[in-house]
Amino acid sequence: HGAAELEETGTEALPRRTPAPAWVPAAKGEEGDFCLRSSDCAAGLCCARHFWSKICKPVLREGQVCTRHRRKGTHGLEIFQRCQCAEGLACRPQRELGLADTARLHTCQRH
Repeated sequence: HGAAELEETGTEALPRRTPAPAWVPAAKGEEGDFCLRSSDCAAGLCCARHFWSKICKPVLREGQVCTRHRRKGTHGLEIFQRCQCAEGLACRPQRELGLADTARLHTCQRH
């Protein structure tokens, strides 16, 4: 008789709601907030992968280490993505005399 009770109530017992997307941010995300795309994040932040989710991270400033991708499409393979350099900056090899390893290190530098 439990099945008969369900049929009697039908969909009338369920609250009526307007369908909404599964995830809608109320405001722009702050650093560390979950996001789907960079437009979900506040100014000065981008949406980047952190483990298997995406969070708002700060856009890189001058002198900060950045990631230079040799091949297109390798950005998606990173577990910990970095944001791109801020406007007016480019990700370039860091050059310091006497240090061979710094040739591989890239930092955000003025054009």
